[in-house]
Amino acid sequence: MSIFSSLFSRETEDDYDLEASQHSDGKSGQPGSALTGELYEGMRIEVTDPEGMPLVVGRITALGPSSLKLERLPGGLGFKVCSLESAVCASGYDKKMVPISMRAVVEASSRTVLKLKNVRVETHAENREAFRLPLSVPVSLYRWEDEHCKTPEECLLVDISTSGACVQSEYVHDEDEVLRIRLKLDDYTPLNFVGQIVRCVEHAPGKFRYGFLFAQLTEEEITSLNKILFNLQTGVKRTHMRTEQGHW
Repeated sequence: MSIFSSLFSRETEDDYDLEASQHSDGKSGQPGSALTGELYEGMRIEVTDPEGMPLVVGRITALGPSSLKLERLPGGLGFKVCSLESAVCASGYDKKMVPISMRAVVEASSRTVLKLKNVRVETHAENREAFRLPLSVPVSLYRWEDEHCKTPEECLLVDISTSGACVQSEYVHDEDEVLRIRLKLDDYTPLNFVGQIVRCVEHAPGKFRYGFLFAQLTEEEITSLNKILFNLQTGVKRTHMRTEQGHW
């Protein structure tokens, strides 16, 4: 087995999905138990379209067995008005820092309120690595042989999870290419990953989106990254310093 195949092995052998539409069928969780046990009023929720484009960031002010009502965060500006009956994706972290992803349909939408119906849990405690946090921050890519990261390729981070990331770039890369990824999330210490391109599409003329599969992280590294994503999701500002060696 080569060093690359060892680094990027996964128990499930699932690629990091670039397209938001390729989720599980939701059978791993029932809306009734998840929505009343894991979601809670005041929880921050990010809503995107099925392609992953951000729509609304708000907080839960009411929830039912298969419905959610979101209102603006304190100090937040008006919501983008969404088309009624349109399909959306929603995500957030529960009180135990377990990421949750959902599918839903827009029931009502205004500049101050968004109501979702037919809410279906796609990801929860049993499948932590599938959760992805939408972000829009600079990221630098480096060739595998650039061990000292001297020649950066400036790109844009689209989303990130503990298993991989989606990056938008004007540079052309091949599937299966191994690169080094360096990113700075808010006030946290810069993160460095070894990533392998597992999917690529031309998102717009001259702009390519790459799905990266990170070299397999330890359980401790996954927990640490989940804490960072949780803090970013909830707006908590904490300096995070890594002391253990690993892939990042």
